[in-house]
Parts: sequence; C-alpha cells; structure tokens
Amino acid sequence: MTFCDDLIAGSSGDFPPGYFDRFVFNLHPTDTTTPAVLMGHGVYPGEDTVDGFAILITETEQRNLRWSTEFGASGADGAGPFGFEVTNPNSTWQLRLGANPTGVTFDVTWTARAPYWAGLLEVGDNTSFEHLFQSGRYSGVLVIDGHPQRVDGWYGQRDRSRGLRRLSGGQGLHIWFQAQFPDRSLGFLMVESRSGLRVLLEGAAMHENGILDCVTEVRHDLQVDNDLDVKRGRFHVRTESGTDYEIVVDATSAGGYMSGGGYGGQHGQPMGRDHLESDVYAFDGSVNQRTLSTSLTDRLTLFDWDGVEGIGVLEFALSRSSSYGYRPTWT
Repeated sequence: MTFCDDLIAGSSGDFPPGYFDRFVFNLHPTDTTTPAVLMGHGVYPGEDTVDGFAILITETEQRNLRWSTEFGASGADGAGPFGFEVTNPNSTWQLRLGANPTGVTFDVTWTARAPYWAGLLEVGDNTSFEHLFQSGRYSGVLVIDGHPQRVDGWYGQRDRSRGLRRLSGGQGLHIWFQAQFPDRSLGFLMVESRSGLRVLLEGAAMHENGILDCVTEVRHDLQVDNDLDVKRGRFHVRTESGTDYEIVVDATSAGGYMSGGGYGGQHGQPMGRDHLESDVYAFDGSVNQRTLSTSLTDRLTLFDWDGVEGIGVLEFALSRSSSYGYRPTWT
C-alpha cells in the first residue's frame, strides 16, 4: 500500500471521536544507548486537540516535555516548541525543537535508508488503522544544556499511524521491536493476550538494498523482573523468505518510560491552547513500570544477531493485572 505521509489538516467536524493521525521518531547513536531522543506528535480532530512529546534519555535521568493545543488553532507544521516538515513523503522529514524547560533542542533531518513496511490493522470492531514503520539516518544538531553535537549518521526509526485504535483490556504482552543493523532494520509489532494467545503480528526486515521481507513468526524468551522491566532476552524471528533471525537483546540501559510522553491516557485529551509541561525521572529507583501511568517502555537496546551487532528500540509493556504472568514461547 502507498501511505500518505502528510498529517491531516482541516475541519474537526469531518472525523469521528477517537480518530488520530500521528507519528513517532527515535534518534540515537549507532554504537551507544545515550544520549537518545524519543519524540512524537499527533492530531485528534474529533477532540479538537493536537499534542506531542519529546524525551531525552541520558545515563542518569529521563527528561520529559509534553505539549498540547487546539486543533483549530494550530498550524499544520507542529505545536508549541516543536515543528516539522515532510520535505519528501516517505523519504525525508525535518524535525525541530525550540527552546523549552528541558534544556534540549534540536534541528535535524531524517532520511530513509530502507523501504517502509505498511499495512492496515483491523482488530475487532473498534480498531482499524493504517500503520507504517521505516528506518532512517539523521543529519543535523542536537543541543543539550547549551552543548551542541552533530548527529550525522545516527539511526532513527519512525512509526506512522492513522485511524481508530482502541486495543484495550485483555492484553498481556506488547512488543514493538526495532533493531537497526548495518544493512537492514528488523521491525515488528506483536501483541499477546493475557492467556498467551497471539492477537496480532506485523512487520518486516527492511533492507537498504530495497528488499522488504515480511515477518511471519516470532518467538521470545525474556527476563522479566518484579517491576515488569525487561533487561535481557532473546527472539527468534522468521520471515517470508525463510530467513531465521536469532537475536539476543541487552536492554540493561535505563529509561524509555513512555508515561513521560503522555502515554497512559493523556494523548488526545483536550488541555486548552498552548499547554506545555515538563518533568524529570531520575534513574534512582524512584520510578518504574509499576508506579507510572503505563508500563509501556521504549528501551534503547543492544542487539546481537549471530555476531552482527545492532542497536535500536525494544518497546515493551506487560500487563499489571494479577491474572497475567509472562510465558516464554521460545525455550
């Protein structure tokens, strides 16, 4: 399918409640897990709302910035201190963050390095949305506390979605796996119920030479602690071509708590015009997946695929319900 990359703009009366159009990018080096930036922006025309977030992860803390305004009062190129431009659809984006309370700004260009995977997800009667992910590299400048650094060649995976998504209740395990290797990106979204049944699986190996090899099966064996954090694990991924990827993951770096980005119920909630808020999570044990508004975590992770080193994001969320216990599917 061909994905229309520009975000929607126009009258809020043309869309049903709960309809969204949004994107997420990550930005990180190719050889270390810090500093890293997670950012996202979305429009919710039925709620007359636009909002987004930027998260910086360092070795010692996570800095969170969230913005929101009215859809009818916003432009088509961002809100608050954040701006973007789709320079070349599905190929090049400009992303900017201006002065704000976190001390983090950037002016970067994301350029695709591989084809995108896209599909239409339909789960039950309440979820139907277009979905895309794609790997790229950056150029430009990231500034932290007044200290600029070039990000030329840094990796970045983007996630783009549009429609109605109301997957809620009954989920046990959520994985958004985005491993960046030198010649390809391996990305998939997988959801299991609390009983361990597969709810959905989608994704592909996206090669720099243009090959798109869809994922057909995933098995996992994760080390989950009492706080529902994942520090280590392994995955077996099979694609349509018959390629098997056996990947060991090292997620011992800190942070990536998506509660800091408004996940857990804040997205799409009207907060009036020009709302801006920020906070900091120290990596001292004071916050974890059980204490925050959601257990969803985007952890900058090291990957090992048969000796080929990679890096990227392992997004995970495990149910906090007492009815759920993690079950490995690869032994």
